[in-house]
Amino acid sequence: QVQLVESGGGSVQAGDSLRLSCATSGRTFSDDFIGWFRQPPGKEREFVANIRWRGQIVNYADFAKGRFTVSEDDAEITVYLQMNSLKPEDTAVYYCAADLYGLGSEDQRSYDYWGQGTQVSVSP
Repeated sequence: QVQLVESGGGSVQAGDSLRLSCATSGRTFSDDFIGWFRQPPGKEREFVANIRWRGQIVNYADFAKGRFTVSEDDAEITVYLQMNSLKPEDTAVYYCAADLYGLGSEDQRSYDYWGQGTQVSVSP
């Protein structure tokens, strides 16, 4: 059973940085993708970024390019989302998810397992 646990969320001010972690267990990842999604208050969940295990392929949503960086630590089997220059509109619950078929899609329906989410709140 694949398990994903997010951590690192919190309340920060605009311009600050946060690093979210997604600890994985229950599977030896190979061609899988780990994706980051977010759900702002009152809105639909949206794609943020994803990474193919071992960093061969990385994709970002337009709003994340230049500010967010996704990376992995093979030894700790953890995927990170470094978020810099945070804005109030980045306020959301952030989720990581596993795409076990290696599709690398931005569509959340392609992801098979999800974490519980971590709250990020950015004040002006």
